[in-house]
Amino acid sequence: MLTVRLRAALTAAGLRLPGPRPSLGWSPGCSMGTHGRKEPREPLSSSKRTKEFIYQLQPAERSLLLRELQRFESMAIAQETVEVTALTGAQIRYVLLHNALPFVGFGFLDNAIMIGAGTQIELSIGVTLGISTMAAAALGNLISDLAGLGLAGYVEALVTKLGMQVPDLTPKQADQWQTRVSAHMGKALGVSIGCLLGMFPLFFLGDDTDSEKQNQS
Repeated sequence: MLTVRLRAALTAAGLRLPGPRPSLGWSPGCSMGTHGRKEPREPLSSSKRTKEFIYQLQPAERSLLLRELQRFESMAIAQETVEVTALTGAQIRYVLLHNALPFVGFGFLDNAIMIGAGTQIELSIGVTLGISTMAAAALGNLISDLAGLGLAGYVEALVTKLGMQVPDLTPKQADQWQTRVSAHMGKALGVSIGCLLGMFPLFFLGDDTDSEKQNQS
C-alpha cells in the first residue's frame, strides 16, 4: 500500500517511482536497461528502504512529495465513505497507454545502443584483444546502461511534451487492482515494442560485419 500511494503521489507531482530493473541480455531478446538515478533497488516495503529513497531526493522533490502525499491522504480520508467508482474502459486504456509510452523509448534506446556499441567493440577491441562475442556484448550492455542514466529523463520529458497527462483517478481508483494491472501491462507492452524497434541496427549488420571481421583477422 505504501508503494502504491507513493507512486500515485509522485506521479501527481511529476516525479516517478520506477520499479525494479530487470536483467538485460545481449541482442534480440531484451528488457529495460535505461533507468532513473533515483531508482530504488528494492520495493518500498520497509521503513529503512523508504528512508533511503527519501534521502536520495532533492529538497524541492521532498517538498513536492510531502505535499502530494498529504493531499492524497486527505482525498482518501474524505472518500472513505464514498462508494468506489469502477474504472471505465477508457480510463483503463489511458492508464495502459500512459505507462507504455515512456517504456517504448527506454526499450528502443536500450537495445539500439547495446547492439550498436557491442558490434563496434567486437570489431575493434574484440579483434585486437581477441575477446569473445559475449564479452563484447557485455561491454555493449555496460555502455547502454551508462547512457540510460542520462537519457531516461529526456525520454520522460519527451513523453510529457506529447501531451500525456497523469490519469485523473481518485485515490480509491488508484488502489484498485485493475489500475495496477493496466500499469504493469502498459510497461510490459511498451518495453517489448521499444526493444523490437531498437533492433533496427541489425538491418545494417550481417554479411558486411562478417566480411569486415574476416578482413581484420
